[in-house]
Amino acid sequence: MSLAKHPKDQTVLISGAGIAGPTLAFWLKRHGFSTTIVERASELRLGGQNVDVRGAGRVVTRKMGIEDAIKSANTGELGVRFIDSSGSSIAEFPASKSESRGLTAELEILRGALAKILYNQTTNSTEYLFGDYICAIDNEVDAVSVKFHSGLERTFSLVIIADGIRSKTRELVFGGETQIRELGLYMAYLTIPRLPSDSNWALWQNATGGRAILLRPDNIGTMRASLSFLSPPCGYESLEQAEQKQVLKDKFRDAGGLAPRILDALDKTPELYMDSIGQVKAPHWSRGRVALLGDAGYCPSPISGMGTSLAFVGAYVLAGELARAPDYREAFANYERIMRPYVENAQQLAPGTPRLAHPKTQLGIRVFNQLLRLAASPTVSAIGRRISKPKAERVMLPEY
Repeated sequence: MSLAKHPKDQTVLISGAGIAGPTLAFWLKRHGFSTTIVERASELRLGGQNVDVRGAGRVVTRKMGIEDAIKSANTGELGVRFIDSSGSSIAEFPASKSESRGLTAELEILRGALAKILYNQTTNSTEYLFGDYICAIDNEVDAVSVKFHSGLERTFSLVIIADGIRSKTRELVFGGETQIRELGLYMAYLTIPRLPSDSNWALWQNATGGRAILLRPDNIGTMRASLSFLSPPCGYESLEQAEQKQVLKDKFRDAGGLAPRILDALDKTPELYMDSIGQVKAPHWSRGRVALLGDAGYCPSPISGMGTSLAFVGAYVLAGELARAPDYREAFANYERIMRPYVENAQQLAPGTPRLAHPKTQLGIRVFNQLLRLAASPTVSAIGRRISKPKAERVMLPEY
């Protein structure tokens, strides 16, 4: 059904200028909608770590005409090499051309670079409101009245919440209905200087106490580091940055290997992100004229490797259903019907995740290393691919 037959549903406010939000704006504009994106940050956030695009997500980038741009901005990562504290190699997993398996995907790009590609695709057709956010929503029968932190008040036909896993905007509409399934793991991300000795292999090192260190190359002359450790949620994510840095120093000061270099860089980096890792479990993705998209509705966790792909596919399907269905209610129902099986499959992590990759004892690390050697051996490469990343089944993309 053409948009002319339901003109009241043509203005859409999107909360979040990450990956899902601008992708949705791109497709909605293709279908004739008027779009506005509100972003809490004062400007486009160009920081962040490596993300990858797989399976149906890659098909969407191809439909958008940005697959080649993503390839051109590839980080150049050759694969992941597991090392011990002395730097000796334990096992290697080269980058995979498979669209659903492997620790390093063929389309590997910095999150900020991907966000910029999407912004450039939408900036001339979408209104961007940076440095502002939604503080009140009146989800009415005929429209959605929105009040922004800046004091601005406007009315839209629909509102799509495409924020992060701990979206405050989501809580304004869905309250405590949406649950976060905590995985018992903290991760901290930062960017550090590249050394002449660094290669384009990502390096993974384990340390006792359920700790792991990951160092990944990028294509702009720096290295992306992450520190992860097993722990139930205990509020580290809410600490001031200086306090978070001290937590990391306390946790990793005796880890050896890559740890001293990363800890030395901690005090010099303004870019540190630390959070408790979890998955978003929402009983439903819409209420009235408001719907959830991407991490705000169904974050699969960073360790799934599927967050970016879900954002692309979810945005494509949601926009297509809004254009095709006779009204937003049917569109939201179709969107959830198509996407939920894909999301649930992507959220099915490999058995033992994340504890298997974060052994607590020296014996546990030795056992894990033996599993890695076995997985990387040519004779059991198929098994190795299954261990390295769970397969996310493709969703059949409708044609809109």
